[in-house]
Amino acid sequence: MKTVIIGSGNLATHLSVALLRAGIPVSEVFSPTKVHAEELAERVGGRALDSLREVSADADIVFISVKDDAIATVVDGLHHVCEDAIFIHTAGTVPLTLLSSKRKNAAVLYPMQTFSKTKELDFSLIPCFIEATNDHVLAIVKEMAEKISTNVVVADSTVRKKLHLAAVFACNMVNHCYHLAERILEEEGLDFSVMLPLVRETAEKVETLSPREAQTGPMVRNDISVMNAQKSLLHDPLMLRLYDLMTESIQKSR
Repeated sequence: MKTVIIGSGNLATHLSVALLRAGIPVSEVFSPTKVHAEELAERVGGRALDSLREVSADADIVFISVKDDAIATVVDGLHHVCEDAIFIHTAGTVPLTLLSSKRKNAAVLYPMQTFSKTKELDFSLIPCFIEATNDHVLAIVKEMAEKISTNVVVADSTVRKKLHLAAVFACNMVNHCYHLAERILEEEGLDFSVMLPLVRETAEKVETLSPREAQTGPMVRNDISVMNAQKSLLHDPLMLRLYDLMTESIQKSR
């Protein structure tokens, strides 16, 4: 089976390595930046490409792991690939129809995780949400997904959009709050590492308690004096507004 990876970013890198470790060789890696394609291809033993026209016409599986708004362009650039090939995108918010309108064998494999090239992770623990145009393709994608993950779920485009939205709140927005905390600490010459025990405990707590039950702090207690004192330390209007919005949201959720 000839498997091609279109993309060389964070997700594409981890996916390629996971496939290789699961015994699924990656034949070709494409990136418009040749050096990026070469770096990933060297890791997985595939051929590096910087032109979509060079992708093998007899490819069996084509993973498309690029920016959401580039997926359609990539598919159009692969019109020479045989019609029986299975095209799979890895995006959370892009509907299957974007692929199925162009290819008869289309699927989605969305790994719900935050990826960074330099941060190793165990792909087998990542939930993977899949969808396909027909049962035959779904069976193939499911078998492949189960080789790299122990948690594979069939989910349509509507469900994946909600999953991705929830992930933005649980990951991206939370990480931005870490960054804001880092800025506050830097004003006093403190390193963000002092927050790590608190961050770990917060994350571990929601494994046994619901997030609502785990919520603590002055906002929950409605400790007006503490909140006013904290707000007086915020000189960035956006951070002050965020503090007020978070307070309102937390208190309304009780």
